[in-house]
Amino acid sequence: MNYYFEYKSPIGILTIISNGESITWLGIKGQKYFTHDLDALSLDVTLPIFTDTVKWLDIYFSGEKPNFTLPLAPQGSSFRQAVWKILCNIPYGEVVTYGDIAKIIAKQSGKEKMSSQAVGGAVGHNPISIIIPCHRVVGAGGNLTGFASGIATKIKLLEQEHIDVSRFYIPNV
Repeated sequence: MNYYFEYKSPIGILTIISNGESITWLGIKGQKYFTHDLDALSLDVTLPIFTDTVKWLDIYFSGEKPNFTLPLAPQGSSFRQAVWKILCNIPYGEVVTYGDIAKIIAKQSGKEKMSSQAVGGAVGHNPISIIIPCHRVVGAGGNLTGFASGIATKIKLLEQEHIDVSRFYIPNV
């Protein structure tokens, strides 16, 4: 059975979905790729995974780096899983480019190169936003591109981590 919980954050209502043991989805209500029918899930505010997630998010939104990890179970292809694993290794308060991730994926898979666009597709379909920090990925030359909840939200998350966004090219938001 799958459960959900809603968390009021400074960037909007976050919907958190769990299988009872791990987080399987976390995103801003109404964001791109939100395909869950919440009526088909059970609302539960007592699950320990939700208590832990709220604690993690409270620490994060207070401007600090959470000092513990949560059990995560994102669902996706092996390629997407590999990209999301790399996202989890981007340090708090730092950014990497889609190209950087493409180079890592190419090396891991024994290929000469990998498409940054393919990486972008996997990053864009990250099912556990914020905790799997897709907002820490920027385009070539420091372009702030792509984010399922919009560039303005991406900027807020980067600023939340004390990243100076003035060094990036910001498209009209």
